[in-house]
Amino acid sequence: MAAPYSIHTSTLFDPKIKAFVSDISITVDPVSGLIVEVSKRTPTSLGASVPPGDIDLRGKTVFPGFVDAHTHIFVHSYEERSSLVQKRDESIVERIIRAVSHCRTALLSGYTTYRDLGSESMQESDAQVRDCINRGLIPGPRLFVATRALASTGSYEPRTENHANGVCLPRGGEVIDGVDEAQRAVRRRIAAGADIIKFYADYRRRMMRYPPTQQHPYIHSALHPPAEPNPDVLVFAQEEMDMIVKEAKLGQIPVSCHANTLEGAMMAVNSGVNTIEHALFGNKELYELMIQKNCILVPTLAIYERIHKARFKDILNQTKLAYELGVRLACGGDTGTFPHGQGVREMELMIEAGIPLEDVLESCTIGGWEACGKDLCGMRFGWFQKGVRADIVALQTDPREDKFALRSVDFVMKDGVVWKQDGKGVGIFADDHKWDQ
Repeated sequence: MAAPYSIHTSTLFDPKIKAFVSDISITVDPVSGLIVEVSKRTPTSLGASVPPGDIDLRGKTVFPGFVDAHTHIFVHSYEERSSLVQKRDESIVERIIRAVSHCRTALLSGYTTYRDLGSESMQESDAQVRDCINRGLIPGPRLFVATRALASTGSYEPRTENHANGVCLPRGGEVIDGVDEAQRAVRRRIAAGADIIKFYADYRRRMMRYPPTQQHPYIHSALHPPAEPNPDVLVFAQEEMDMIVKEAKLGQIPVSCHANTLEGAMMAVNSGVNTIEHALFGNKELYELMIQKNCILVPTLAIYERIHKARFKDILNQTKLAYELGVRLACGGDTGTFPHGQGVREMELMIEAGIPLEDVLESCTIGGWEACGKDLCGMRFGWFQKGVRADIVALQTDPREDKFALRSVDFVMKDGVVWKQDGKGVGIFADDHKWDQ
């Protein structure tokens, strides 16, 4: 049985105090996967080398494992294929194999936790991938999954001119209409293995009016479309949202809400959701309500940088306003819609928006844990303390001096197990099938 050992650092970011500190040693138990001690050293206590069996991260910049609060493991970059084409043209096997690759890539890029907000036509497969990671079958972040996102008839589901509501394509989520169905759907999600309930407050519901707005490779044929042919509109009434949250609370499970419209976001916050994803048109009124209701904002800047270029500066300013007003932020980029392994782009953009580095780092560690439900998720991660999960990441350079430092992950530990050291994967392709001698 492996004995506890220590990791020695010279520069470490402590998200509890939002500060970089020096000469900290962390003792971890690889059996329990927990931190057993955090201690302060004197600068000269170790000398040139560390004790046998310990890990020397001096000269690197050390953090808790990063948490991506908005991901989709079954999706790859929309610049490669649109979401609809991925669902339509990629086999179940291909999508699972891609997900396995995405999880490995995410872990090696420093993300020890992923909050996966919708299986994107893969039913409960995200919960099953989660369990495979937990059983040690594949490497990847710790997953907190939503399984099928909830939406109403004719909204989120993929459609074509010939078939509506997922008849000819795999359903994107779970369709519910009315308060009673909302209650039953939450119970089904929990029974199916969801860690999080995710629903859509609004979505595009007019896809059949102007084919060029669809995600198909059509030749444009609608000659005179309106200025906004397929706007985001509400998909649930207030009482339906209220029931989703009420039933989730009975099941002690957090609720995430996709909200692009201001009206949808306000309704969802009033219903008591734990997090709002996107908030494309967030303003002071919304943010003050979120503060009042203790609701977390996940701004997903990394995808907006790609799909909302025309007003991206406004979106950055909105995020800065939310921060200045005191909205709780968690860091998640809608990763998967852009490549897995590039999740740190969300942190870079939050910094670009004018949020201090230390606050951004805290939102990607403790803030991520809070987005996963705090103690509702059954474990603690995202900071350095006895009894917290031993998730540790080290960068080659210091982000206070190098704006691209977050891209250069040199070391990754998750649950006391080293997955990357000296910039290379460790145990990713284990040889467990040698002949007995």
